[in-house]
Amino acid sequence: MNNRKLSVLEMHRISVDEFKQSRKTPLVIVLDDVRSMYNVGSVFRTADAFRMESILLCGITARPPHPEIHKTALGAEDSVDWEYFADTHEAVRKLHEKGYTVLAIEQVVGSTMLQDFKPMPNCRYAIVMGNEVKGVKQTVVDMCDGCIEIPQFGTKHSLNVSTAAGIVMWEMMKKINLN
Repeated sequence: MNNRKLSVLEMHRISVDEFKQSRKTPLVIVLDDVRSMYNVGSVFRTADAFRMESILLCGITARPPHPEIHKTALGAEDSVDWEYFADTHEAVRKLHEKGYTVLAIEQVVGSTMLQDFKPMPNCRYAIVMGNEVKGVKQTVVDMCDGCIEIPQFGTKHSLNVSTAAGIVMWEMMKKINLN
């Protein structure tokens, strides 16, 4: 068995320009007051890996360019489209106006477990990821079309926001991507 690691050239990654022109997974990531720039950078990097449509940075969430975002994004902040909103509510309103189904990633009464989520055909989705301590604001949850919960089986009640975003992006990509 040959388990030689591939070189960067052997991976045949696309350029930033090719990424910008490529078909995207129809999923927008909304970051609601995410305070860690390393988490923001990590979300950018994962969004690049799975060709997410865009990221909306809201409230206190930091924006590129910034060295701490770049440290974990490794340039993905240049490939993934993003927009800033001072208020997450405004971002959710704009997504609704554009016809998106907006889902909070949160533990709520009546949430849908991630593995049970069944996307509607030809539907455009956005997911809202919350603050590292407080999660998605209740007023934002109230505006959403539903909530998805990641099942957990340990003693902790939550995951790191960038870890949770990665899990959800991967699962959503598998379910909604038309590759």
